[in-house]
Amino acid sequence: MTLSVGTRLGPYEILSPLGAGGMGEVYRARDTRLERTVAVKVLPSGVSSTPEQRQRFEREARAISRLSHPHICAVHDVGREGETEYLVMEYLEGETLSDRLARGPLPLEQAFRYGQQIADALDKAHRHGIVHRDLKPGNVMLTKSGVKLLDFGLAKVMAPETPASDLTSNPTVPARADLTREGTLLGTLSYMAPEQLEGKEADTRTDIFALGATLYEMVTGRKAFSGSSHASIASAILRDTPRPISEATPLAPSRLDRVIAMCLAKDPDARWQCAADFRLELVWIATEGDAARPAVESSRKSRSWAIAAAIVLAALAWLAFRSLRPSASPGPVRRLSVVPPENVTLIVHEAPALSPDGRQLAFVAVDPSGRNLLYVRRLDALEASPLADTDGASMPFWSPDGRALGFFAKGKLKKIDAAGGPSTTLADAAIPRGGTWNAQGTILFVPSPPEPIYSIPAAGGEAKPLTTLADSVGKPPFRRSPSFLPDGRHYLYLSFTRDPRESQICVGSLDSKESRCLVKARTTATYAPPGYLLFRRGAALMAQKLDLSRMELQGDPVIVVPEVGFNTVTLYTLISTSNDGTLAYLSSGAARMRLTWFARNGQETGVLGPPGSYNTISLSADDSRVVLDLASPDGDLNIWTMDAANGVSTRFTFDATTSFYPLWSPDGKRIVFSAMRDSPPNLYQKLASGVGADELLLRSSQPNLPLSWSRDGRFLAYSVTDPKTKWDIWALPMSGERRPFPFAQTEYDEIGGEISPDGRWMAYASNESGNFETYVRPFPTGEGKWQISREGGFEPHWRADGKELFYLSGDRRIVAAGIAVEGPAFRVLSSTPLFSARLSGQESPTALRQFAVSADGQRFLAIIMPRTTSAPITVALNWNAGIAK
Repeated sequence: MTLSVGTRLGPYEILSPLGAGGMGEVYRARDTRLERTVAVKVLPSGVSSTPEQRQRFEREARAISRLSHPHICAVHDVGREGETEYLVMEYLEGETLSDRLARGPLPLEQAFRYGQQIADALDKAHRHGIVHRDLKPGNVMLTKSGVKLLDFGLAKVMAPETPASDLTSNPTVPARADLTREGTLLGTLSYMAPEQLEGKEADTRTDIFALGATLYEMVTGRKAFSGSSHASIASAILRDTPRPISEATPLAPSRLDRVIAMCLAKDPDARWQCAADFRLELVWIATEGDAARPAVESSRKSRSWAIAAAIVLAALAWLAFRSLRPSASPGPVRRLSVVPPENVTLIVHEAPALSPDGRQLAFVAVDPSGRNLLYVRRLDALEASPLADTDGASMPFWSPDGRALGFFAKGKLKKIDAAGGPSTTLADAAIPRGGTWNAQGTILFVPSPPEPIYSIPAAGGEAKPLTTLADSVGKPPFRRSPSFLPDGRHYLYLSFTRDPRESQICVGSLDSKESRCLVKARTTATYAPPGYLLFRRGAALMAQKLDLSRMELQGDPVIVVPEVGFNTVTLYTLISTSNDGTLAYLSSGAARMRLTWFARNGQETGVLGPPGSYNTISLSADDSRVVLDLASPDGDLNIWTMDAANGVSTRFTFDATTSFYPLWSPDGKRIVFSAMRDSPPNLYQKLASGVGADELLLRSSQPNLPLSWSRDGRFLAYSVTDPKTKWDIWALPMSGERRPFPFAQTEYDEIGGEISPDGRWMAYASNESGNFETYVRPFPTGEGKWQISREGGFEPHWRADGKELFYLSGDRRIVAAGIAVEGPAFRVLSSTPLFSARLSGQESPTALRQFAVSADGQRFLAIIMPRTTSAPITVALNWNAGIAK
């Protein structure tokens, strides 16, 4: 059965579906009595088909509800509504271990930590006489506070009174297509103990077998037992011994082989007899590498056993680094994972930055207080440390000596000592697109997408545009993301054209007006010693030999990483290299965004459509439809429409060139958008039904982006980029001669304008004060001005009745400003921060529409970028060893 939004199960109101499986359907719901969000699991009808079974179900479920442990998902309630049996559980935010393992193995210290937490939870349950019976990665949720075991004991609650004797009735086999078709890889069976396959009663040692299989997969990224059918997996479980972990993962401690082997023993009597013993064994393995303290003393005085495990990993990693220095003989490619410190969340659309010597890694992450900071981790150290005075940081890059970092924050180019201290502001960079630093003390950077590459002394001084690129201002191809080559005079950059398939990686020079293009690419490229160009093609990271003396590519490109991430806004490929043959990167799956509905209190009330590389969104006036631009894995941007209730989407544009930044007309019958066709991005419109051809609204020599349509349809406000006045706001009359006129055109940047519902006002953001703030001016005259925000504000949106104005504050909170109009005067009555959302845009303000507001101002649809404590940065040592062969 499928419940609709608004359905009531006792005091619980269904808000949105969360998922379904063999144990039933799960929904997000509201507990109307306690005003809290819960998860409601609706169980299959067979659970309580008789009064006796119903009594047994309620008795067992209430026993489970008495389990209280930080790593067990709490069961709050059990109930029945008509013929529907349901459980009410703790609502969790995070991802399942199964989803995380789809991206590869966990770092060792993380696997040890999670393994200990799972074992501790099992020990608690076993001491209360409860066996899980269905432990597997899909029933382990990864949250900020650690793991949470799901569906604890439900296998027994839902099982028939008489033990089953065949596989098809076993509760560990959910009704999923990939588990029931012959000839496909099976998931759940891989975690079943031999006694379960033989139809015997499961006990605590059955859970320990499943824990061993789960930990094996966490460390190696492979299942301990796999096969192409039910029979082959069952045969492997009953007869085979998995490959030792130390062979599959060389950095893993060899003693872990024995621990896992005891878990996976065929005879239950040969396994660990209790989960507590297994957990203590993990602690012992993790701490035995700490030579400075005995294991017993370490367990008392160290912060945790996970710290010691991280020390082991760091030491092993550093030994690997030393053995792979350029003076040593080449070795095999080795990979390790770097995760942020506990309670710190990695921003996965920001590229990591390796220091030139490969000894340090910088990345952007959110600290426990919600600030976006730069973190630096020495790869021979325990964990990363934050750099103070880097709030709002993005796009870090290293000085050649590895002692300092350049970065962008709050509309500025800055630098800071890598060891800490105050940051120094070097130049304005309202909407930055990358920087690089050479040994002669010159920094190159792009302060805003339509502007050329600028140079500035790293010690401070005047920022000057490079003359070789000055003639490209405002015209495609646009130059962005410079990156110095080893000589410090030549640099790579992305030449982005109206057709992204024609965009190229080119080489410029500080000493010449000439440039040379190397290869077609839609995202940025990086030079990697000893002589390779790394660039993204499709979803793969490619490497091709680069002759620096001739600035020519040689040979054929070779795949280095099958899937590597990129940022749809900055076009950054999420990689970094160092001089010693080290590569750091983020996978493509880590940066997929979600369209998420929020209430005014910040509570997530639903997810719309599948994850994807979304760029900007617009909600129709009646809240029924969404229009958005979506990037394909190749980087193409095209426009899609989507039903706001069920997320069903339809492609709207089919251009070979880029189409983006869509906006609904007030009546919902048309969509206006920008497209890069025969000129810079210009304005087009098309019937929302998709019928008919595109109509060119405005052709200009400067890039144009639609911002807002007046409710009466008379004016279309749009953004223009100009080499002299930067980002400006213009208006286009939609009737008569359609002669556009400037509304806000100054020496500063004006972005993100929206016309008020009554057509009298325009809200927009400007950096005239030094930071972006939200302002309101009369429309269309522009005579008069009121500042709305005080500590940063951009991307304003009006409520449909004009009584509230919403905007993003400097700390990325959605703020509601109460508005009153008294004759020609405009007044702010109140300013209320609503909630903080993980929006998709860069930490510097952008012209993107990252969120939309419902007509009544009670709901918000936002593009959410995942920020996770578990998605790692992969560091590959001696990455080109395979290519050299």
